[in-house]
Amino acid sequence: MSKPQKQIHLAAHFPGVNNTTVWSDPRAGSHIEFSSFVHFARTAERAKFDFLFLAEGLRLREQGGRIYDLDVVGRPDTFTVLAALAAVTDRLGLTGTINSTFNEPYEVARQFASLDHLSDGRSAWNVVTSWDAFTGENFRRGGFLPQDERYSRAKEFLATANELFDSWRGDEIIADRATGTFLSDAKAGAFVHEGRHFDIHGRFNVPRSPQGRPVVFQAGDSEEGREFAASSADAIFSRYAALDTGQAFYTDVKSRLAKYGRRPDQLLILPAASFVLGDTDAEAEEIAHEVRRRQVSGATAIKHLEFVWNRDLSGYDPDGPLPDIDPDTGEDHIARGRAQVRMYRDPLAVAREWRELAAANNWSIRDLVIETGNRQNFIGSPATVARTINDYVQADASDGFILVPYITPGGLDEFADKVVPLLQEQGVFRTEYEGTTLRDHLGLAHPDGEGAAHRAAS
Repeated sequence: MSKPQKQIHLAAHFPGVNNTTVWSDPRAGSHIEFSSFVHFARTAERAKFDFLFLAEGLRLREQGGRIYDLDVVGRPDTFTVLAALAAVTDRLGLTGTINSTFNEPYEVARQFASLDHLSDGRSAWNVVTSWDAFTGENFRRGGFLPQDERYSRAKEFLATANELFDSWRGDEIIADRATGTFLSDAKAGAFVHEGRHFDIHGRFNVPRSPQGRPVVFQAGDSEEGREFAASSADAIFSRYAALDTGQAFYTDVKSRLAKYGRRPDQLLILPAASFVLGDTDAEAEEIAHEVRRRQVSGATAIKHLEFVWNRDLSGYDPDGPLPDIDPDTGEDHIARGRAQVRMYRDPLAVAREWRELAAANNWSIRDLVIETGNRQNFIGSPATVARTINDYVQADASDGFILVPYITPGGLDEFADKVVPLLQEQGVFRTEYEGTTLRDHLGLAHPDGEGAAHRAAS
C-alpha cells in the first residue's frame, strides 16, 4: 500500500530583524508602517497560508559599540501588530514570538487570550528564551540566567500560562438577563501556582478563548530546546530546510515524542525557508546570485567576518583576502547580541576552515561570506519550486515551510500567484480554509476538547 500524500503547511514570516531582506531595493517598503503588514498578511491569507509569523527584536544590535546600520533593526510591538491584523484578516493565523525570560506568565497569558478572542481563535505563541546579558540590560532582570535556568524558567512559564488559560472551562458565562446571573461559577478564573520561578495566585480575568490555549511554537535547536518542543510545543520553527539535515532533525525530534505520551502528528516541524523565482531555473539562479550580492554588500561582509574575528576589520578590503591575524577569543565580543556569536563557538577553527575554503576557491572576503552564508533554499521556476517543496515534505524533511521573502512587503506575491496554484493542482495544499481557527488549519486538537465546547457555547 502506498503512503498517502501529506498535506503541506505554509506560513509567511514578515522579515525585519536579519539581513534576509533587501531593504535597499526600490520595491521594498516600510518595516514599521501598518500598510506593509496589511499587504503581507492579506497576500498570505489570499494564498490560504496557515499563519503569519513575527520574530522579535528586544534590543537594537550593535557592533563595536555602534548600532548595526547595514540591516533592518527592530520592529513594532508584536501584540499591537497582531491585534491590528486580526481586524483586517479573517482566517490567517497570527503567530508572535514572545520571550519567557523577561516577561511574566500572567501578562503574556492575558495578551494571548485576548488576541485569541479578538481573532476568533487564530493566535499562536512562539516561546523563546533570551541568551545574552546584552539584551537583558533593557530589563530589570538583566541577563543573569544561564542556559539551563532559562529553559527551566521557560518550561515553568509555559506551564503556568496554561494553568491560567485553563482556569476558565468555557461554560461559566451564562449572562441570564432574566435572573441577572452572569457567571455560573463564582470561582471562575481562580488559580494558584507555587513553583521555583513563579509563586502567584488570584483570578485570571480573560475567559476561555476560542482555541482554549494559543498554538505553541518553539524555536530552539539545542538539546534542551528539542526536549522542550517534544514535551510542550505544537510546532517547532526549525532552521533545517535542506533535505538531508531536515530529515535528520525531523527524525530526531519526532522520536522524542513517545516518552511524553505524544504521537508524531502532534508536533509539526516547519523550517524557515527563503526562495527566488524566475521564468526558468537558469533565470532564477541568476536572480538568486544578484540577491545574495545585494544582501551581502562589501560593508556587510566585513561586519560578518567580525562576528568570527571579534576584531575591528574595517581597514580590510572586502574584495581582498581574509585577514592573516587570528580571531580574538576574549569574552567581550565586538558583536554583542548577534545570534552568529553563538554559531561560531570555536572561532579559531572557523577561521582555519574559512581560510582553506578561500584559498581553494580563490574567494575574497565578500565571496566567502556569500558562499558560506544563508543561501536561498528554493531557487527555480514556479514548477521547480513547487515540486521541490512537495518532495521535501513527502520525504519527511518537514511538515511544511515558513517562507521568508527577500522583499517586504510584496515579496510573497509571486509565490502566492505562481507556486501555490501548482501545489493545489497536485492536491497537497488546500484551495479553501476548512476551519476557522489556527488549530483547524494545522490539524491540531483543541486542549481536552474544551476549545470546541467553548465555540459551541458561545
